[in-house]
Amino acid sequence: MRQAGRSLPEYRSLRERHSFLELVHTPELATEVTLQPVRRFGFDAAILFSDILVVPEAMGQRYTVRDSGGIQMDFAVQSDADVERLSVEAVPDRARYVAEALRLIKRELGGRTALIGFAGAPWTLANFMLEGGSAKPFRRAKALLQSDPVRLHRLCDKLARAVTDYLRLQIEAGAEAVQLFDTLAGELDDDSYAEAGACWVRDIVAGLGNRVPVIVFAKGINRSWGTLARTGANVLGVDWTVRLAEVRAHVPPQIGVQGNLDPAVLLTAPAQVRDATRQILDDLRGAPGHVFNLGHGVPPEATLENLQALVDTVRGLA
Repeated sequence: MRQAGRSLPEYRSLRERHSFLELVHTPELATEVTLQPVRRFGFDAAILFSDILVVPEAMGQRYTVRDSGGIQMDFAVQSDADVERLSVEAVPDRARYVAEALRLIKRELGGRTALIGFAGAPWTLANFMLEGGSAKPFRRAKALLQSDPVRLHRLCDKLARAVTDYLRLQIEAGAEAVQLFDTLAGELDDDSYAEAGACWVRDIVAGLGNRVPVIVFAKGINRSWGTLARTGANVLGVDWTVRLAEVRAHVPPQIGVQGNLDPAVLLTAPAQVRDATRQILDDLRGAPGHVFNLGHGVPPEATLENLQALVDTVRGLA
């Protein structure tokens, strides 16, 4: 489960001594954070501890985490010149610390647990880059789609190439599957997402050449399953606002579905976690290709008791 580590006391202990970006940028620390939830819960897969904004950073747009929360980037992409100075070619070298972390994680897992890498998708990354950080709401990417789609195209084209190279780096370092997070997909309507989001995901998947399975999570896009299936994804991540059985009925059988417990359930009690988990399992019973997961990341306030109840229920132990 993505971000499961941040709810753990051992993670909080590390955060008392290291900043978030230190954890991301230091291979030994990223390895430790990746392994913490696997040690505690015995998950079927380890998910690299990193951040989606390491790609813009490697392209030349650095970022920090604000003391008040959220992201602050060194500058906002506001002109063609800003787009031009972003370097796709620099990404593999500047992101080599990620490859080093993956190799360390792979060695520690010893073939007992699968290893998943990830990256942000171009549309979501473009939103942060155009705003210059976090925003409520995100507006500039949508405005640019209307006012200057050519500039948005240039930015997303660069991002697609950079993300492809970045994921290739992860695969070469040992990732056995990769996931693309388009967490701001829901900022667009379904038709606009096909034009400004899914097209770049499709290019990235094609660029990886079937080397490993690719999971695509487009949060908030819950009607255009055909569009998402045509990205070439092997698995579609699904948020918690739609029934998985409905998705399964609209997605070709060779494409898996992943999800989709509401993360807020982890803030309740073990009995409620077990009931909600069983409901999803029952909904997909007998259907092919279901990877149980949350419909988004693990809340930091999730209790260990609730996380254990989820794991035990999926494994038939509760």
